[in-house]
Amino acid sequence: MKATGSFEVKMTPLDFSLQASDGAQLGRMSIDKTFHGDLSAQSKGEMLSAMTSVKGSAGYVAIEQTSGTLHGKKGSFILQHFGTMAGNDDRLILEVVPNSGSGELEKISGSMKIIIKEGKHFYEFEYQL
Repeated sequence: MKATGSFEVKMTPLDFSLQASDGAQLGRMSIDKTFHGDLSAQSKGEMLSAMTSVKGSAGYVAIEQTSGTLHGKKGSFILQHFGTMAGNDDRLILEVVPNSGSGELEKISGSMKIIIKEGKHFYEFEYQL
């Protein structure tokens, strides 16, 4: 099945216990999202990031728990992110953590694609129940 729509995201810097060296920057952020469309939900999570001294080169990982309705089914699930950026070569993987679903989404699995156009965020969520 496929769900599509838009979302808003608010990211807030958090304290980070490590200091980077050699021109790198490490960061930690809280994530607050509101999804609209086929997925009507709120999510909260955290992200760890690393930016190198080379412009446009970075990586991040994140975990976010999403709660709401997906095509009318109510429940929650956890998304795991893995992203790398190298100039114009970006790679972003978002997958549902196995066995993280609850309620009517208990057996959910799948992956999400994030699209950013003109500063707005959209998602395409391929999933199975």
